[in-house]
Amino acid sequence: MKLLHIDSSILGDASASRQLSQSVVTAWQAAEPAAKVSYRDLAGDALSHLSSASLVAAGTPTELRDAAQKHEAELAESTLQEFLDADAIVIGAPMYNFTVPTQLKAWIDRIAVAGKTFTYTENGPKGLAGGKKVVIVSTSGGLHAGQPTGVAHEDYLLVVLGFLGITDIEIVRAHGLAYGEEPRANALAGAQQQIAERFATLAA
Repeated sequence: MKLLHIDSSILGDASASRQLSQSVVTAWQAAEPAAKVSYRDLAGDALSHLSSASLVAAGTPTELRDAAQKHEAELAESTLQEFLDADAIVIGAPMYNFTVPTQLKAWIDRIAVAGKTFTYTENGPKGLAGGKKVVIVSTSGGLHAGQPTGVAHEDYLLVVLGFLGITDIEIVRAHGLAYGEEPRANALAGAQQQIAERFATLAA
């Protein structure tokens, strides 16, 4: 089993989403020792955002690409292939200004590729990347899940992944982290408990 671990927080060691996403991966490895983990830090090694240069590079024949276009095309192809190869994905998704970090959006733009991960048919869009298990580690300073303020965060990720054909999605949530020391500790402890219970069941 190939497990792809994605982090997107800009807070480094102070990040709650990084702490929890690592807990998920550690628990998953303990439950499935044969799992092979690959890691992508979208903040530490940020992908460039989708741009006209991206489109030009993709549309230029390989032999005609200059150095910049070659780099851009190889980056897009390797990111997409890493996603396609994964059987399971853990996504650290903190909320920044009511949505996901731009670094995570840049990754989504690299994996949402017509003809590769989705297509359009006479009956509408069809996801081509189904069969994957995804765990979203959702963190935020406030309480937004299920509220209008949360639609561009968790709901957005569910829509995008569903569009790509992925329906086996679980959310590990730690919200209200900015409400004070005790609420933060309780939220993190609750998330850690959810992780422990989820993978204890898997190991059994």
